[in-house]
Amino acid sequence: MESCYRYSVAVFSWLCVFSILVVFFISAQFNSFVSFSASKLESPEPKLELQKIVSTPGQIRAVSFSESTDHQHINRPRNTTVIFQRKRKKPSREQVLEQGLARARASIRSAATARNVTVTFENDDDVPVGDVYRNPSAFYDSYVEMERRFKVYVYTEGELPIVHDGPCKEIYTIEGRFIHEMEHGAKRFRTNDPGHAHVYFMPFSVTWMVKYIYKPLSYNVSPLKQFVSDYVKVVSTKYPFWNRTHGADHFMLACHDWGPHASQGNSHLYTNSIRVLCNANTSEGFNPQKDVSLPEIHLNGGFLSPKLLHPPLPNASRPHLSFFAGGLHGPIRPFLLQHWKGRDDEMQVFEYLPKDKDYYSYMLQSKFCLCPSGYEVASPRIVEAIYSECVPVILSEHYVLPFSDVLRWEAFSVQVETTVIPRLKEILLGIPEEKYRKLQEGVRAVRRHFMLNQPSKRFDMFHMILHSIWLRRINARLG
Repeated sequence: MESCYRYSVAVFSWLCVFSILVVFFISAQFNSFVSFSASKLESPEPKLELQKIVSTPGQIRAVSFSESTDHQHINRPRNTTVIFQRKRKKPSREQVLEQGLARARASIRSAATARNVTVTFENDDDVPVGDVYRNPSAFYDSYVEMERRFKVYVYTEGELPIVHDGPCKEIYTIEGRFIHEMEHGAKRFRTNDPGHAHVYFMPFSVTWMVKYIYKPLSYNVSPLKQFVSDYVKVVSTKYPFWNRTHGADHFMLACHDWGPHASQGNSHLYTNSIRVLCNANTSEGFNPQKDVSLPEIHLNGGFLSPKLLHPPLPNASRPHLSFFAGGLHGPIRPFLLQHWKGRDDEMQVFEYLPKDKDYYSYMLQSKFCLCPSGYEVASPRIVEAIYSECVPVILSEHYVLPFSDVLRWEAFSVQVETTVIPRLKEILLGIPEEKYRKLQEGVRAVRRHFMLNQPSKRFDMFHMILHSIWLRRINARLG
C-alpha cells in the first residue's frame, strides 16, 4: 500500500513538471508570433539618406543607413554614442564667396589685435610700417587677403566712348586710367565669370557723358542721370546680380564734379552701391561707410612732370614757407587770396602764376603747399604736394580724404579750419622743426600710394582704390 502511494506521488510530480514545460513552450511561441505579426502590420517610414556616426574612445566610423544593414549583426562597441546627421547640401557659389570673405574678416581682425606685421611673402619690401598707418598689421593683412581672393566683374555692356573709356590725361586723369586698368590690366583681380565675382564694375565715364551728351551752359544734368538709369536697367535685366542685392555689390567711379549727380539716375545706385568719387563731400550725400574717396590727379599730357619724379633730398633748402596759385573757384579761395595774395614774401600766394614762374618749382621749394577746395571739395594740389614732398595744408570743409580708412592724414598733412585762414602764417610758423621733419617723412612714406604706374604696382594708387572698394565689400551686409 505504501509503495503504491509513493508511486502515485512520483507520477504526479512528473506530470506537474511536464505541464509547466508545455506552458512555457506555448507562451514563447505566442510572443514570437505576436512580435512578428506586429512588425508586419507597421506602416513603412519614408527612407532617409542618413549617416550613423559611431564614436567610441579612439575610434570614429560611419555606417550608411541606406545600406541593408541587420541591426543584430552590428558589432557595437561599449560606451558607444550614436549621432544621426542629414547629408549636407553642397554650398552655392554665393555661399562659398561669403565664407571666403568671412575668413578674410577673421584674419584681418586677428592681425589688428596683433599689431606686429606678419610678412606673408619672403623678401616683401612693400610691408607698410610707420605712424602714417592706422594699423599697419591690419592693413597689410587686408591687402594680402585682397590679392588672394578679390574678384571684379566688369560689365561688357555699353559702347565707346562713354563706356569702357575715359580721360587719361589732364584734370580727370584718374577716371580714365582706372577704367583702362580694369579693362586691360588687373588680371589678378578681374574675372570673366560673373558668378565668381565679389563686386561688379559699371565702366561708364561721367566726364565723357559731360563731353558728349551734356548741352554746354545748360546746367541740366538730366541727360547724365538718364544715361545711368538706362545702363542700370540694361544690366539688371540681363543679369541677376543687381536685383539680388539691389546694387550693394556694384560700383561706379567718377572724378568729374557731377559724378554724385549722375549717380542719382538710379535710387539704389545712389543709396546702396559703392560710389567711388573725387567729390567726396559729406554735405552732398557722400557716405564714407559705403562710398570711396577718389584722389584727384592732374597729369599734363598724361605724364608726370620730370621735376616731380625725383624730389629734392630731405635736407634740401625750401626757402618758401608756403605756396598756392589758382583761380577764384568756390568760397574758400577768395577768402585765402583776400588775406594772403601778395601780402607776405614767405607766403607765396598767387591767383594766377606769372608766365615766367614755374608751378612745380614753387612746390619743390616750399615747406607747406596750400590746398584749398574750389567749387568742389577735392583738389589735385593735394596729390601734387605729395609728389613734391611738400607738406599739404588741407583747407576744406566736409571733405573725406582719400584712403583715410588706412592712412593717418594727421601724420603727413596739416588740416586747418577755413575760419582761421587769417592766422595761417602764425599756425604754420608755430609748427616745431622736429614736427615738420616728421610730417615730411610721412609724406615721403605715403608717396607710393598716390603714384600712377603703367603697369600698376603693389600698393600704388590703382591698388589703393581697389583696396578701398574691397574694404567696403567685406563689411557690406548684402541681401
